[in-house]
Amino acid sequence: MASSPSRLASLDALRGLAALAVVLFHYLPYYDKLYGHGFELPEAATATLLFGRYGVHLFFILSGFVIFMTLERTSKASWFGLARAFRLLPALWAAIVLTFLSVHWLGPESRAVPLEVALLNTTLLHEYFGKAHVDGAYWSLVVEVTFYSWMALLFFGLRRWQHLRLALAAWVIVSYAGALWWKQIPPELEFLVKDLLFVKYAPLFVAGMLIYRRHRYGGGSAFDNTLLALSIGHGLVAYKLPYSLFVLGCFAVFALAVAGRMNWLSNRPMLWLGSLSYSLYLVHQNIGYGVIGWSYEAGLPGWLGVILALTTALALASAIHYSVEKPSLARFRTWRRKAEAVYLPVSPSRFNSTVPLSPRRDPADS
Repeated sequence: MASSPSRLASLDALRGLAALAVVLFHYLPYYDKLYGHGFELPEAATATLLFGRYGVHLFFILSGFVIFMTLERTSKASWFGLARAFRLLPALWAAIVLTFLSVHWLGPESRAVPLEVALLNTTLLHEYFGKAHVDGAYWSLVVEVTFYSWMALLFFGLRRWQHLRLALAAWVIVSYAGALWWKQIPPELEFLVKDLLFVKYAPLFVAGMLIYRRHRYGGGSAFDNTLLALSIGHGLVAYKLPYSLFVLGCFAVFALAVAGRMNWLSNRPMLWLGSLSYSLYLVHQNIGYGVIGWSYEAGLPGWLGVILALTTALALASAIHYSVEKPSLARFRTWRRKAEAVYLPVSPSRFNSTVPLSPRRDPADS
């Protein structure tokens, strides 16, 4: 089943909605928990906004879908690594500078980090050295980069889908074990299981990849369908009720979008929000907390401080997206086209290089 840009535009809109849900969660119930708001939200609104914490899980499903599509179109691991670096790092570096300066100027003081820690954040390796995040939201970027590293290793190392899916199946099984016996994981295995294999989140990525395979090639083998069901069902043991049901709902909405049933989301405001989602995610939390805290010190109503924080985050995200993120990606794509024209005049075959792929059926699934 061939992908069409218009058909999958709703995925960009979903990304924007997920980012906005995370922002509102941080600015309203989570800020109230950490620092206390000067106003009270209705109980139903608070309960609804708490689900925003799990907007990140939708990001992970999207990443699995998009990254597998990217891998199939990439000739070698080095190009994949460079593409991911140009996608993530320039915007991240700009956000680190802005967040570092904002926290040292506006606060919260408890979230300030030394300059050397901020510099280590630019590599996204800081968590592995036990260092703090410049912005709390960066935890998910560490998971993303770890996922990219595993996929580059597995995809370009195994080369064939029937081999890769065995590795993914093993990962999902380990993830079930890790989620079920989370508190019983031996200390000597914690880093491997919780950090390197991120067992609470890995099946989200795997499910995204399998949904892409179904979308791209249609159908799927019994093995693939079982693995997809297991990957989706993992949320029932990894997260508490009712949030586990919300994660299942994310899968349902995502599947509907891939099937072209949510194209009504593909309007200009939603697509604009989707285009800003990464930059918005990078700059919203600590900068927003500083703006809200300043608004209280200035005697402004708390709700106005939240609006100011959201406006500031959207403005900074727009600045980063249009002046850093988009130009960096454009330069990389231009450079890559020129490099491949010189060194790879004939496009190499992609994944399953020994077995040609059909747009309707992958022979490796037979």
